[in-house]
Amino acid sequence: MRHRKAGLKLNRTASHRNAMFRNMVTSLLKHDRIRTTGAKAKELRRWADHIVTLAKRGDLHARRQALAIVREKDVVHKLFENAAERFGEISGGYTRVVKLGRRPGDAAPVSLIELVVLQDTKKKKTKKKKTKTEAAPKKAAADKKAADKEPEKPKKVAKEKAVPADKEEAATGEKPTAQTAPKNEAAAIKEDKADVKEEETAKEKSAESKKEDTVEKETQTDAADNENASDTQKTTKDDE
Repeated sequence: MRHRKAGLKLNRTASHRNAMFRNMVTSLLKHDRIRTTGAKAKELRRWADHIVTLAKRGDLHARRQALAIVREKDVVHKLFENAAERFGEISGGYTRVVKLGRRPGDAAPVSLIELVVLQDTKKKKTKKKKTKTEAAPKKAAADKKAADKEPEKPKKVAKEKAVPADKEEAATGEKPTAQTAPKNEAAAIKEDKADVKEEETAKEKSAESKKEDTVEKETQTDAADNENASDTQKTTKDDE
């Protein structure tokens, strides 16, 4: 029985198997991906995850343990420098296995094993709700577009005041404002109407006075004619 003996034999001796996986781990950490059979890829994940956890720990003892497995020192140093940035937010699962199909010669299942890229986790975390500061410029742009589409309404132009502005400023000592313009216009209109009424009443009074004068003149002429007639009659009687 194989109690507490994890791992696959892969029809190889222990020394051959260990040397093979040391070479495969070194190639994986150096090139970030390799292609191998499915059984070897699944077993290689155990070795790669162990090396990455040592790199995340980052102390001298962990570096020596990694150097006892990996064949190249430069690969170990590079991994230990970038492990915190690349795998700091991941807790396990540092590799990915993708099945590629069958090998043409012996029909063995081939897989691609690769190190997980940190950009995948960043994309998930960057998907956040839009804040008010981000949404404000878009709303402003939409309002501008709506304002451009809507036709501009014609503005009502207020009529100018009948009284010149210079006189008004001299009388009040203040410049006329837009709020007082309608009131001044109404007052000017009322004054114009009052002037027209006064002129009409003056004309009516002059016409009445003329009529009275003509009537008086006619009455005076009639009285003078009557007196003349009476005088002529008296003179004729005296002559007789």
